[in-house]
Amino acid sequence: MSAFALDDPFDRRPGLSRPGSVLRAAADSIPPSSLVLLGIFSVQLGAGFAKELFAALPPSAVVFLRIAAGALILGAFVRPRLKGLAGRDWALGIGFGATLALMNLSFYEALSRLPMGIAVAVEFLGPLGVAVAASRRRLDLLWVGLAGAGVVLLAPWGQSASVSWAGIAFAMLAGACWAGYILLSAAAGQRFPGTSGLSFAMIVSAVVVAPVGITTGGADLLQPELLLIGLGVGLLSSVIPYSLELQALRRMPKRVFGILMSMEPAAAALIGVLLLSEFLHVQQWAAILCIVAASLGSTRMADRVSRRGKS
Repeated sequence: MSAFALDDPFDRRPGLSRPGSVLRAAADSIPPSSLVLLGIFSVQLGAGFAKELFAALPPSAVVFLRIAAGALILGAFVRPRLKGLAGRDWALGIGFGATLALMNLSFYEALSRLPMGIAVAVEFLGPLGVAVAASRRRLDLLWVGLAGAGVVLLAPWGQSASVSWAGIAFAMLAGACWAGYILLSAAAGQRFPGTSGLSFAMIVSAVVVAPVGITTGGADLLQPELLLIGLGVGLLSSVIPYSLELQALRRMPKRVFGILMSMEPAAAALIGVLLLSEFLHVQQWAAILCIVAASLGSTRMADRVSRRGKS
């Protein structure tokens, strides 16, 4: 998903697949910073196309299409080995998949009620909270305050407010799940080889989402045009950005990666304007910038603490 995944979908030592070798060679020819930016815009383009699907399908059905497509595509490269897994491995994989399912369901519900930039900005509070908790410095209170100011500016105060409280609640739930995703991804990276943990989690996620997605989508899910768009959303939102980001992480410092990823809420707002004509008010742009600044500050501070600990 995203910025905080910890393993490489094309690093399956030994026996790297031929498609993975081709994609890795292509990615190696692009500067790592460009890979990160391409991944960010791929995610947001996927979210934009998904939001356009809401006119034909409910958010839960679109989530099912996205996750099912991602699971199938990732499974073509990484086939998780389920034989011989311990009980704790099964519990971790199932928990990881369930968290992934809830994260996507809640984010798409937020996306159906909020402009893209606002939904992503509020969701970004999840990884921001993980970053702040990891450093434990007094200066982190500044980043918490900035993020809090952003939320206050986004909150729909007054009867004429255009932002949905329900949308903000769903985005916050998505952010909490994103924080859980980060922690579970790290644990899965230690207990599963390569990306088999993520592949396992994607399969579990598809199974979890399937009942509600199929029930709400019904026969419309069988329309070829919608299936094709859903496949595109899965590629843009999951497979492509995940692969690009991990290729970038192999070739650049994590602090630079984190700084670039902090631009994601602003990128979402920009895609929202260009693709969906979601024009934001000055107050809303200020709120997004507060959250971006908080993410930048916490990322740089966490990196400094890490370097001091190693010196």
